[in-house]
Amino acid sequence: MPHHEFIRSEPRAPIALGEQHRMTRRHGYALLAAIVALIAALSTALYVSVAADTGTADRTSLSGARPARPSAAPASAGVWVGTWSASPVGAEPGTGTEGMTGRSVRNVVHTSVGGTSARITLSNLYGRTPLTITHASLALAAAPGTPAAQSGTTRRLTFAGNTTVVIAAGGQVLSDAVTLAVPAGADVLVTTYSPTLSGPVTYHPTARQTSYAGPGDLTADETGTGYTEQVDHWRYLTALDVLSDEADGTVVAFGDSLTDGKNSTANANARWPDFLNRRLRTALATGRELPRYSVVNEGIGGNRVLADARGRPLENQAGIRRFRRDVLDRPNVKIVVIDLGINDILRTPGTVDPHELLTGLRDLVRQAHARGIKVVGATLMPVGKRTTWTEAREGVRQTVNAEIRAGRVYDAVIDFDRALRDPYDPRSLRSMYDSGDRLHPNDKGYERMADSFDLEYLKGSAAARL
Repeated sequence: MPHHEFIRSEPRAPIALGEQHRMTRRHGYALLAAIVALIAALSTALYVSVAADTGTADRTSLSGARPARPSAAPASAGVWVGTWSASPVGAEPGTGTEGMTGRSVRNVVHTSVGGTSARITLSNLYGRTPLTITHASLALAAAPGTPAAQSGTTRRLTFAGNTTVVIAAGGQVLSDAVTLAVPAGADVLVTTYSPTLSGPVTYHPTARQTSYAGPGDLTADETGTGYTEQVDHWRYLTALDVLSDEADGTVVAFGDSLTDGKNSTANANARWPDFLNRRLRTALATGRELPRYSVVNEGIGGNRVLADARGRPLENQAGIRRFRRDVLDRPNVKIVVIDLGINDILRTPGTVDPHELLTGLRDLVRQAHARGIKVVGATLMPVGKRTTWTEAREGVRQTVNAEIRAGRVYDAVIDFDRALRDPYDPRSLRSMYDSGDRLHPNDKGYERMADSFDLEYLKGSAAARL
């Protein structure tokens, strides 16, 4: 017997060449099917992730958990855009201890575009204690100038699936989405009820819009008869977003009282961003090829680029500090329009350094460009007849405007100064546009500001580099 013994298996029948080819094809089809299945699974996961993304920053419920994302919807259903907004400005006087304990707040806001679903943002930025909201609702107003709701349009709002939400002092919360056909140019009622002490109230004072309040939980009330208090400011509410098939992005107007619409006619939506939105809607309706954008207002009266106002926490936050919250973290922002700087000149003791002011404005542009947002900027309008105006301050305004006009600050320029100044006294507002205080326009002046905006500026994206 040989030294090594080999154990042989039974020989296999030879495989014909044609059978080999068929087996190869079957293996190939199986591999291809596996690859297709893997791609489909990855695509589904990606779709769910994108559909669930709200387009906002990590805004958390201060009860400790992140708010639930709105229900995912197919891309054909639209995208989330801002239809209305108002920056939190400060603590409402007289609400330091109780807040709005045991009362319902019914804010009235006006939409810029419509949508099929809606969600809100509530803020307790200036509260010193947690704010407990046990019920909140959203409805279409029955008519302008009333707290009554259209029958059948009231929707109960939830936060991470709960009707009750606790917002810590300094925090804000995004609601879940509710299904509701929200028209463009409509008044929407957003109502909250808080049963506990939670002062002071975070508010936006220069609303130019009448809102309401009343005792008890009136969040489901459609009649509006229980609302015994009228106010000219917004409480807690800072944003209304819609899932829209009418808009593909958001334009944010970022500025001071000139953007906030001070001295415009109340309840008339006569701020310059309102006029701009209507211009854009009209142009799109006539078939003009322009981006389909919503327009929201993030103006604060007295706002400055570089400095906060007083208070703890600091009220009327500086533009460079609130820019992320009020612009970058809003949903699907494509354009920001900046009209800011005149209060740095007016309110800074002595004379503000124009180079520091320009550095601040360029920092806003840098932040926007980092997010792919195009920046349209405005020249600073004249205030030459005010008693606090000096030659030095006028020199700062001219220096800043020269840099803006030269294209060394923004991607595109709106010349509000040239559009509204008196041709015979260029340091002053033209009388036909002056509301009477030599600083703020009247309705006609705000409309002129919007008319001076070249809608072609809405096209294109952020410049790669200034």
